[in-house]
Amino acid sequence: MTSDWFAGFELHQLQTRSAQAVVCVGGRADGPALVLLHGFPQTHAMWQRVARELAPHFKLVLPDLRGYGDSSHAPGLPDHSNYSKRAMAQDVVDVADALGIDTFHLCGHDRGGRVAHRLALDHPERVQKLCVIDIAPTLDMYARTDMAFARAYYHWFHLIQPAPLPELMIGGNAQAYLHAKLGGWGSVAAKGGARLPHIEPQALAEYERCFCRAEAIHSACEDYRASAGIDLDHDRESRERGLRIACDTLVLWGERGVVQKFFDPLALWQAQCAGTVSGEALPAGHFIPEELPEATASALLSFMTTTAEAST
Repeated sequence: MTSDWFAGFELHQLQTRSAQAVVCVGGRADGPALVLLHGFPQTHAMWQRVARELAPHFKLVLPDLRGYGDSSHAPGLPDHSNYSKRAMAQDVVDVADALGIDTFHLCGHDRGGRVAHRLALDHPERVQKLCVIDIAPTLDMYARTDMAFARAYYHWFHLIQPAPLPELMIGGNAQAYLHAKLGGWGSVAAKGGARLPHIEPQALAEYERCFCRAEAIHSACEDYRASAGIDLDHDRESRERGLRIACDTLVLWGERGVVQKFFDPLALWQAQCAGTVSGEALPAGHFIPEELPEATASALLSFMTTTAEAST
């Protein structure tokens, strides 16, 4: 890692109720807190360029989710509950507690967006504003799955197969699998040109270091197994109880992404929110924070500034 990578940020290893979390913290020390949650198959490194833009305005908290990066990689339980979005959301709350942060703004991309969704439902008093990037609600996506979507998001159905089948298949050439995931889903890399041009070399090196290990491949599979099982149970229970996201929510999605092709993310999130929901499609594929870091940072700053300034 180069000396200017996340300059001014510090890495912390924090104990949550049931895991070890590695967290990158930096930005404006006296600013309002903004928690950024990464997606699959990445780590907090995906936020580097976005963090650079937002550092003057927010105290930034960038965890490696449970099962990713340098955070805990425990074997999955039979019901996959230790990789549920509820467990991951509790990790984030525990991290905030350890850092002395009461309330915070929250943004999640991909898997991080699903964790953020559950966190906003389970801990509404902690979240001031929410942003989800290039996802629709998990329950709706599974309920509306057809052959075309299953082909486009084949990993959703491959990774949930019983262990150790997907682990062994991916482990045969983990780097090739990683690069395929980072270059797919309508991203600029899939359109031709330079190899993974939207990803900084330092970030790619981190993804390779962290993902290409047996325990990391297993924990990533467990994340998806939880999403296809216990997470759906939690989502159904929340809807039956009439729970909706209480805070204002921003939805961002890629014009070239799979979510845009098969779903109406803004309408689906409006149905799950009690607060105001706004959003827009950005000229990108799936990996919006890395393809369009300045636009991502600008959207977050514009959406969260009013509340952020009031909370300083």
